[in-house]
Amino acid sequence: MVSKPLKNKIRQKRHQRVRNTISGTPEIPRLSVFRSNRYIYAQIIDDVAGATLVSSSSKILSESLESTSTVEASKAVGKDLAQKAIEAGIKSVVFDRSGYVYHGRVKALADAAREAGLEF
Repeated sequence: MVSKPLKNKIRQKRHQRVRNTISGTPEIPRLSVFRSNRYIYAQIIDDVAGATLVSSSSKILSESLESTSTVEASKAVGKDLAQKAIEAGIKSVVFDRSGYVYHGRVKALADAAREAGLEF
């Protein structure tokens, strides 16, 4: 069994390999996901300007959620992020899963954002 610190280092190395090829531009910013045991965070970033354009998290939405660490919470974050992005004039993004496996909470967030109108 792989220990937690080693597992995180492996994820960070995987994330760095992906980030060498993915970059957010003003036209097509990057949707970055961070998943902790308790919450899920998502933000849309313009890497050229080095600025976060829109963000959402299950921590912010915790009052309206039954649990902050479930697939349902991830769907709510994805929907909220997509609505904020569309209001800010962002229609298309490039998805950065931050080295996490694309299933469970990460997939739920991405699918909810797509259903709410974001293209990636």
